[in-house]
Amino acid sequence: MAEFWGIGTKFASRTTERLREPEEFRVILLNDHYTTMDFVVEILILIFHKTEEEAGRIMMDIHKKGRGIVATYPWDIAQTKANQVHNIAREHEFPLRCVVEPV
Repeated sequence: MAEFWGIGTKFASRTTERLREPEEFRVILLNDHYTTMDFVVEILILIFHKTEEEAGRIMMDIHKKGRGIVATYPWDIAQTKANQVHNIAREHEFPLRCVVEPV
């Protein structure tokens, strides 16, 4: 044990903490029959910073498979991105849905 500034206060030895990588979550866009393909591509480019080619490929996955994995982030970022999608879709009167799932 060590003395702190000579005051006589004693401290127990330090324990080492192991830091872990944050848990990852998938951001997934879901297909609907009203949201246009162009709007989905714009969302992918604007919010998720995808290239036009990547956005087109993901949009086709969403269209053909009913859902498309957009990206993987820590929880807080994934949730923020999903909220941004919902807010912009609502502003443009589209029912586009975005979900966040653990990897």
